[in-house]
Amino acid sequence: MIICICNRVSDRTIRQCAGRGMDFSDIQLELGVGTFCGQCSNCARAVINEVAPTLASFTASVPLASVRQEFQPWFSQVLSVA
Repeated sequence: MIICICNRVSDRTIRQCAGRGMDFSDIQLELGVGTFCGQCSNCARAVINEVAPTLASFTASVPLASVRQEFQPWFSQVLSVA
């Protein structure tokens, strides 16, 4: 179903973005949802909130310290290039 008529964005696309961990502001920036007439904002937020509880339970089970350690070499490479 099309959620944002102005930018022709479907609920499936919004769910995919939310499933990748994007919040409303990220999706708004990426897809333009709610940036023209704004009529779709509430519906888009509702779709994101349907996906968010499953993400919250997943991310709560992953300790942040282990994620930092896993990606530390990558961060070091990025910072040394800049």
